[in-house]
Amino acid sequence: MTPQQIRIGDPLSLADVVAVARHGAPVALTDAARQRVRESRARVGALLERDEAVYGINTGFGRLANVRVPHEDVKALQRNLIVSHAVAVGAPLPTEVVRGMLLLRAQSLAVGVSGVRLDVLDVLVECLNRGVHPIIPSQGSVGSSGDLAPLAHMALALIGLGMVEHQGTNQPAARAFDQLGLQPLTLAAKEGLALINGTQAMTAIAALVLDDAVDLATCADIAGAMSLEALDGALSNFDHRIMAVRPHPGAALVAENVRRLAAGSEIHESRAECRRVQDAYSLRCIPQVHGASRDALAHSREVVGRELNSATDNPLIFAGDDVVLSGGNFHGQPVALAMDYSKIAVAELANISERRTAHLQDPALSGLPPFLTRREGLHSGLMITQYTAASLVSENKVIAHPASVDSIPTSANQEDHVSMGTTSARQARQVLENARWVVAIELLNAAQGLDFRRPLRPAAGTGAALAAVREVVASLDGDRPLQDDLHALYSLVASGRLREAVESAIGALN
Repeated sequence: MTPQQIRIGDPLSLADVVAVARHGAPVALTDAARQRVRESRARVGALLERDEAVYGINTGFGRLANVRVPHEDVKALQRNLIVSHAVAVGAPLPTEVVRGMLLLRAQSLAVGVSGVRLDVLDVLVECLNRGVHPIIPSQGSVGSSGDLAPLAHMALALIGLGMVEHQGTNQPAARAFDQLGLQPLTLAAKEGLALINGTQAMTAIAALVLDDAVDLATCADIAGAMSLEALDGALSNFDHRIMAVRPHPGAALVAENVRRLAAGSEIHESRAECRRVQDAYSLRCIPQVHGASRDALAHSREVVGRELNSATDNPLIFAGDDVVLSGGNFHGQPVALAMDYSKIAVAELANISERRTAHLQDPALSGLPPFLTRREGLHSGLMITQYTAASLVSENKVIAHPASVDSIPTSANQEDHVSMGTTSARQARQVLENARWVVAIELLNAAQGLDFRRPLRPAAGTGAALAAVREVVASLDGDRPLQDDLHALYSLVASGRLREAVESAIGALN
């Protein structure tokens, strides 16, 4: 089924970004946005006719803002800006991030205060709809004045000088444009600056990370409920009355998930009278820890949701008021703080997951065989999976250090405070990847623990999760290479198939 067309110029949601970035949804510019862009561009034309000095239109940039550029060099100024700023380094950003950048740059320009021609938006739309994806190195942005270097690589392709990926092949942008019958942009006044002065790299990464992180939070609830059952934990810890007297919304959602996942469990019911007085925190505090992460992610989604629809370049041209205003909307601090918060939240999902895995492997705590093997000593069982989880959560602790607390002056101290927002977004993406592996490792261990509880049957929800695990990974009867098992479970988490399997059995989870 062809994805529904996304309208640039109308408010975008995170789901819209995902639809375009990941699923190739077509895009089109609204008529209202076209009118706003025309009006803003007309104001730039008037400024050029009056020969007024306006930053970014006929002046230099950054520390060179006071250097006036002659009228005949205005177009060269914009081209020079792009070629001089395209100095990012590192591995290329994934295609989905590049598509997100193209979409969000078009959306920002469609606000109608950037002073560009419609030609600029039309090229962005064509690139999205025809699968022309600039090759953009991932490192080099300090997050103010926006994502200058990454966006310059995007713009470089739009003017026919950079490299693009099209239909799985990397090639010069000029060649791809020629093959498709597209004309590279010839930049006019203000347009180079409008393309690169903004937060679209960090925001595209952030939107995709947050989409994944919310799904991972639910997978963590599923894994936690399986571990709770395998470890004979108390369901009373998840009573709605406990949540009501400390009414954090995330905690209530998580507790409800676990109650539903555990409903009807023969394992829980059979051992109700012989349970320990209190469970370890990694079991008892699942609502409080997972819930706090959910609340943090909800806040970040609000911040990034606003950023999706914002004009983030400078200066801004308000045609209706006949005024040009310089400001700081390019500064990535809102996204930087949100992504630092998010990476800490996701790291905590992994931290507590690893602790539950450790409990599952320790016979003194679990009542299960050591390392969940049937012949300890001869077999090591799942012992080293906990080592891997420990390594990943320790790595996350380093990466989760907030990038936004750092700043470094640029442009001869004109730009003397920066956000490091793209760094925080990239780090959040890495923390998310690590956390997926950790949750996959917990699933492997929890499933093995539930196998040892037979013939007692798990709940419908955890049973559906166990069945999904066993579809891709066999129960461990003796030592075997586990790498393929872990990759299969990572895919089960990352693809959404684990959640789908559970929801098909008990209905939608929070």
